[in-house]
Order: sequence, then C-alpha cells, then structure tokens
Amino acid sequence: MPSQTLTLPSFEDATVVVPAPGSEPGNWSGAASAVLVEGVYWLTYRVRRPVREGRGVSVVVARSEDGEHFVTVSEVRRDEFGAESFERPVLVRRPDGGWRLYLSCATPDSKHWWIEAVDADEPIGLEHGTRTVVLPGTRETAVKDPVVLVDETGWRMWVCVHPLTRPGEEDRMTTAYATSSDGLVWDWHGTVLSPTEGTWDQRGTRVTAVLSESPLVVLYDGRARAEDNWHEATGVARSTDGRTLVAEEGPVLRSPYSDGALRYVAAVPVPEGGTRFYFEAARPDGAHDLMSSVSP
Repeated sequence: MPSQTLTLPSFEDATVVVPAPGSEPGNWSGAASAVLVEGVYWLTYRVRRPVREGRGVSVVVARSEDGEHFVTVSEVRRDEFGAESFERPVLVRRPDGGWRLYLSCATPDSKHWWIEAVDADEPIGLEHGTRTVVLPGTRETAVKDPVVLVDETGWRMWVCVHPLTRPGEEDRMTTAYATSSDGLVWDWHGTVLSPTEGTWDQRGTRVTAVLSESPLVVLYDGRARAEDNWHEATGVARSTDGRTLVAEEGPVLRSPYSDGALRYVAAVPVPEGGTRFYFEAARPDGAHDLMSSVSP
C-alpha cells in the first residue's frame, strides 16, 4: 500500500489549536500527544521558549469537546523535576481508569535525557501525582519522546534514543521498542527504526505516531544533517514482521514556511471515521504552532 493511500494530516486544512508562546524562532508549542476518552479529547504538549529563556519550560494537559478548542486542566513545570528542559510528553488513560503522564526530561548541563511517569486518579491531579522513573537512560544513551499504547494485551512503547558516545554528535537518533505489563517496568527489544545513509533521514529517525499495528505502519521524524536538529520533516515507515520498520521514500510532510519543520505528528482515530492529527509546524516568523487537522 503506497504512502499516498494512507490517512495523513493536511497542513493546508489545519487549525492552530495552541499558538507559539512568542513570535521569534525558539518559541514553540507542540511535541504533543492526544487521546479521545468518552467523547473528550485530552491533549498534552510542551511549551518551549528560546534557549536564553529556558527551552522546554512546562508540559500542559488540556481538554476539549471538539478537538480544537482546549482548556488547560493541569501544568507541570520542569523545575519540579530538576530538569533543564522538557520535550515530548505522552498522556495515557490507564486500564484501571487512572491517568499517566510520561515526561521527557533533560539532565542539566549534559546531553542526557530520561523518561519519568506521573500517575493520578484524574488529569487535574497530574501536577502533583505519583512519580516513577521508567527509563533512566545510561551514560551512553539518552531516551526521550516516547509513543505509548496500551490495551488488554499490554503496554507498548516506541522511544527515541540518542547515542552519547561521540561528543558534538548527540543529535543523532534512532527508535527502539519496549513492552511492559504495567507501563512502569519495561522490557527492551532494541532498535526498530534506523537512519538510511544517503537519504533525507540519514541523521535521525524518531517514531511519532502509530497509524496501524497490524500491519505496523508509523509516522516518524527524520532529518539529513545536524543543522536540521529541531527542524525535522515527517516520513512513513512500515514493518513486515510486526517490529522492524523500513522507511519509505520521503518525506511526505513539511511546513512551507520558515525552517520547514513539521514534526511530532500524533494521531487520534475518531468514532465517526477518519483520524484527527496534531503536529508542530513552523510558521513564517520561525516560531512553531501546535496545529490540528482531520483526514477521512
């Protein structure tokens, strides 16, 4: 099935759901994930300022009846976690009815990242919920930007891994896969999506959305150069064995403005059919808005 037959987001028909916090490069709203629970859209996203103003300063959890107009329910600030910055969060409705927020946390004065989970009975309680470090990373690897799914078969995670073994090249990235019975203790299954030398994604590949698990089809962020860090475009990858992913020729999506960034796509199937997408996209002044579109 070629990528053009896939359900993909549309930049042209998208609506800004959370504008950038400022009007210059480095001001970004995005890196979002979303779930639809009992007719309510729950969105979580990172608020980012320029480096001189603190980078990823907070993670917001918000709700909406229509998927476009959101009201903030809770906000987690990086200082409470001892993090230098936040990147992509994930919000999950646990099988027992509670809620879990996964946070991508930057270790101060380093290129290291870890992933921490916060549990609460309701989304409003996530500001001061129960915390668990679920993936600490290592001296050789940073871990961040997870995609997490859960159902009666268990928990699955696709996680971005940055190798820290070459100083100055920590922006390189691959995607690994992990499974869990509780979403807190994870079994690691290794790399499932790697860059392809000589192509548009040769510097990094980060899964951002699972469109289908049978067969496995994903959207991912890719880039060709270190200079493109933070300015990725979106591609498609598929698996024939249910785990290892093979990238298609791409990218399939990028913003027409500024640095061209269109990244961190999240996908939410809607009951009436189709998919609502959320993504972070560059605008003409270099800031990034969080946008949404619906595709049939």
